[in-house]
Amino acid sequence: MTSQPFQTVTVLGAGAWGTALAQVAAAAGRATTLWAREPEVAESVNQRQENQLFLPGIKLNPIIRAVSDLEEAADAELIVAAPPAQHMRGVLEALRPMLASESRVVLCAKGVERGTLALMTDVLAQELPHLPPAVLSGPGFAKDVARGLPTAVTIASSDAALAERIVATLGLPTFRPYVADDLIGAEIGGAVKNVIAIACGVAEGRKLGDGARAALITRGFAELTRLGLAMGAKAETLSGLCGLGDLVLTCASLSSRNTSLGAALGEGRALREVLGERRSVAEGAESAPAVVALARKHGVEMPICEAVDAILAERISVDEAIKALLARPFKAEGA
Repeated sequence: MTSQPFQTVTVLGAGAWGTALAQVAAAAGRATTLWAREPEVAESVNQRQENQLFLPGIKLNPIIRAVSDLEEAADAELIVAAPPAQHMRGVLEALRPMLASESRVVLCAKGVERGTLALMTDVLAQELPHLPPAVLSGPGFAKDVARGLPTAVTIASSDAALAERIVATLGLPTFRPYVADDLIGAEIGGAVKNVIAIACGVAEGRKLGDGARAALITRGFAELTRLGLAMGAKAETLSGLCGLGDLVLTCASLSSRNTSLGAALGEGRALREVLGERRSVAEGAESAPAVVALARKHGVEMPICEAVDAILAERISVDEAIKALLARPFKAEGA
């Protein structure tokens, strides 16, 4: 691709993933600003070249300039929006009066908004309707991306020229973006895999074995695919990096916040206790009710996601959820 890259990049959200994406932009040679809601995070990045709160132990590129003033952060050609999914609307709404007309936004949160059941591209369309949508999604742990370990992701947009400019802006030999035009597929893959990962974590915490995890990944992928197709996604997107690829990575490792959360629940710990120990958000816990509601809206059966939602809401115990899933009737695999 020979597209002209954006030369100035702002990452909104200085959690682990946002910080890792700022590291990518800086490594690609872009003038990189990282907006942190917490002033102490901006201070840590600027003074110590480290996000001690959300990505400790990783030296950051000194090119990265952290700020806690959103108006200052808004002055960039490309905005990489990486707040938690449930906060995306508030961030974009606050950004609206400050954003230059020629600036573009790529959405990096993986989730479904509770209450509205909106995907992040729906939120963008409502808050910044003049902008063409773009999504960055795919399998990657923040600590690995920030260290420069090889990672491949999907850049999805209905605007091919915009997608190619984002690739030109962020692409590195070790950070390989692949272009797609299926926004729904990219978003559903990222949102649903987090819920399935909690289920895999529960199986790990309950010591149900590798076979149970394999079954949950496979049947979870079937749930992800059913919902995606019902909403208009393409099968090849769902079986690609931002669907199956992201699902496999997230479900296979306790490095995942969602899988580790599930493991703690499987060990018998209370949700409020586990969340109280964490600063980072487990998106699957936040999105599970919205994913289940979205499935019901589209008439899609998602028993694993429903079980996770019920456990998180404390409507049933972990053992009751496992028993209910194992008691489901036998059926053809493709059904």
